[in-house]
Amino acid sequence: MFRWAQQQLANVAGTQEPEYGPEAIHPVGKNAGDPAYTELKKEHLKWKLVEQTCVETQTYYLQADSGHYCFMQVIYNNIAGLRITTQFNVKIWYPNNEKPVVWTSDPLENYGFDDDKFCFFADGISIELSEDGSYYNIKSARNDKSMVDIKFERTAPGFLGGADGTTNYGTDAKAPWGSMRHAFWPRAKVEGRIITNGEQIDFKGRGMFSMALQGMKPHHAAARWNFVNFQSPSYSAILMEFTTPASYASTLVRVSGIATDGELLLANTNAGDVKHTATKQDSENDWPEPTSASYVWEGKSDDGKEVSAQLEGSLGDRLDRIDVMAEVPGFVKAIVATAAGTKPYIYQYKSKLTIKVKVGDEVKEEEGTLFAEATFIS
Repeated sequence: MFRWAQQQLANVAGTQEPEYGPEAIHPVGKNAGDPAYTELKKEHLKWKLVEQTCVETQTYYLQADSGHYCFMQVIYNNIAGLRITTQFNVKIWYPNNEKPVVWTSDPLENYGFDDDKFCFFADGISIELSEDGSYYNIKSARNDKSMVDIKFERTAPGFLGGADGTTNYGTDAKAPWGSMRHAFWPRAKVEGRIITNGEQIDFKGRGMFSMALQGMKPHHAAARWNFVNFQSPSYSAILMEFTTPASYASTLVRVSGIATDGELLLANTNAGDVKHTATKQDSENDWPEPTSASYVWEGKSDDGKEVSAQLEGSLGDRLDRIDVMAEVPGFVKAIVATAAGTKPYIYQYKSKLTIKVKVGDEVKEEEGTLFAEATFIS
């Protein structure tokens, strides 16, 4: 009971939590009897809309045949059950950085959901899931710099890690005080266009989709993150991992999968590896910014074959370094960093790498595009 009270105080004050120990973290896929993964069905794509502090997102990664790359995200943010905000973000990178990055981040008014909570609407925007749950239509006229008309269609099975994709926080697993949930479409077909500053960009190509729910303060849930989205003509490989703060025993939580058209080759929560094989100290914040990395997937296919994959090499010049607290006044940022050990930065990269995939005794190699993020929080 005392630990629960400590946690509630930390939730309200935003301060660093005490060390609860490993018994207060229940990682996805680690409960007795959990499957390696659960195939994602339409019912898993409902918005949860929980009533306490949470951030719920749908994120779409678009890799156009033309070389353009895009990140689109709708955010539902509940602040302590007292205030709800919604936001739509679009970020577009041009091939070879031939033009400046397009970045729009728009607060949304008059948001709502359909009766079944599959579709999202707000003034100037709609994100609708098809009746059969196989594709989204995304339309936005919210900002002249990012007018969106995209069809995003799943081409391989989606998945949740373990039984329900959820990591729970709290000393009582049946009554958690926080949670983290992720669901994925690792491979999708993209059609449509985005108009920016009067220029129309054809986004025909491939994509990857993630739906996430962070049901607690972000610096209480994780201290560091790694994210990988690799797409090639034959393969899609995704990996998401985070390390909890010391309050939850610095526990590593991972979900990963490999897909090809029509088939999920591998998905699990307990095998693989991420290493930053070369780093440099960021002079602005002292984080060890990665410059090269190695990503490994391991596991078994549904028919029992050993499956593994590896990506390794230079991350290239970073796409961006995002100061998550950039909009917070400097003195507030200093207080938060001191009180809660929080100094969140996201490093984004895009590079050409070759994936090596082994299924049973068969080995194939193929070049593709890696989009990676390394996030340091506390």
